[in-house]
Amino acid sequence: MQPQKIKSNHQPEEDVTAYRSLSAWQRLRTRLFLFSVGVFRRITLGVRAVMIRDGEVLLIRHTYLPGWHFPGGGVEPGETASNAAYREVEEETGFRLTAAPKLHGVFLNNILSDRDHVLVYVCAEFEQVAVLKPDFEIAERKWFPLDQLPDEMSRGTARRLNEIRNGLPVPDVW
Repeated sequence: MQPQKIKSNHQPEEDVTAYRSLSAWQRLRTRLFLFSVGVFRRITLGVRAVMIRDGEVLLIRHTYLPGWHFPGGGVEPGETASNAAYREVEEETGFRLTAAPKLHGVFLNNILSDRDHVLVYVCAEFEQVAVLKPDFEIAERKWFPLDQLPDEMSRGTARRLNEIRNGLPVPDVW
């Protein structure tokens, strides 16, 4: 069986172009956030959760970034990366992990900063504990059939999904 190539319509330069397409307020908010993180921390550490169930993947659309992404966020001081995955999944999706997430890979995400490192976890077991509405951070949450992924999916998200579904080698860079 041929591996199914998951692709995004984004080209490498489109990540920066997409950032520039944000409103002035969204760009300012993103820059202020990145600046404040840089003032207090040399390296940032984040997690992403790949949640696949019944042939569908759960993706989120942020209010401050273009495209569809895996749920996730920053690791807090004193928190383990896997605990951050548990917390972020529940905060952003309304689902609670019922089994330990499996580490897929650790990536340097140098699209906007050379400080950002992301741990991607595959989360196979979870249960819904809340129905969340859009808020200041998450504009939309949606399950997509794996054979009908959105064109607006970020390149990194498409790459990770392709690696996971097809057992491909895991690179170091997002």
